[in-house]
Amino acid sequence: MASEGDRRADPEVERRSRLLGGFHFEGEGARGVAIALLSTAVFLTVVIVAVTQSAGWPEVKRTFFDWGDISSSFPDIARAFKLNVEIFLVCEVFVLVLALIIAVLRSLPGPVFFPLRALAVIYSDLARGVPTILVIALLGYGAPALQLTGVPRSRVFWAGLGLILVYSGYVAEVYRAGIESVHPSQEAAARSLGLSRFQALRRVILPQAIRRVIPPLLNDFIGLQKDTALVGTLGVIEAFNQTQIDSAATFTYGAYLAAAALFVAITIPLARFTDWLIARDRRRRQATGAVA
Repeated sequence: MASEGDRRADPEVERRSRLLGGFHFEGEGARGVAIALLSTAVFLTVVIVAVTQSAGWPEVKRTFFDWGDISSSFPDIARAFKLNVEIFLVCEVFVLVLALIIAVLRSLPGPVFFPLRALAVIYSDLARGVPTILVIALLGYGAPALQLTGVPRSRVFWAGLGLILVYSGYVAEVYRAGIESVHPSQEAAARSLGLSRFQALRRVILPQAIRRVIPPLLNDFIGLQKDTALVGTLGVIEAFNQTQIDSAATFTYGAYLAAAALFVAITIPLARFTDWLIARDRRRRQATGAVA
């Protein structure tokens, strides 16, 4: 029979111990889970009873939770949501590339590269400082008004460009954190093998940095997927704008729940995938530390 020390050394037992607040034995762990589930069920029951017994619940139920309104508006919202997904996929590619360029420019050493570093810093500060909806409005209304030859006038194009510019500033900081997390000895070792600074960056530093920042990158892209709804401020018919059209026709808000369900169907799997990557990276680091 395993001793208490063996149980504490078991990684699975340690994981359950952290989740359950210090329980080490299976019996105590099961009791802790039961207590947690019971208390959660009681809390949710109290909230549901309080909401459904409130004076305004019948009207809220009619305007928000009418299944007929939700089901009738869902097909149109789903078709409009396709544009949100397309914008997200296209913008994600450009954000990854542009943000990496900005992060690399900001990490260049030496006084000769000061102008490039300064431009990268200014860009990151402006991209993160101006609200996304203002950037989309300025580009979406201002750029087409110039009527320049060869300049696109599509509102979708300028809204997507606004998202790219804003999120590149955030993602560049994530990249920069990953680059700075790589120990300087890695570059020194690469240079001692005859690699140039660019080769060391491309073959040694960036592969390690990018692998470390994948989870936070996914968190940023979850935010990007949600912010595609801001495209509707330019009059583009995407999921959120379609919900407003449906709600204006029925004077109910069930369409908002239909749109929320579509966004949740995308963001929650991404969030769980991010959690899995973080846990896997933690296990890998622990295993590396144990070997060392």
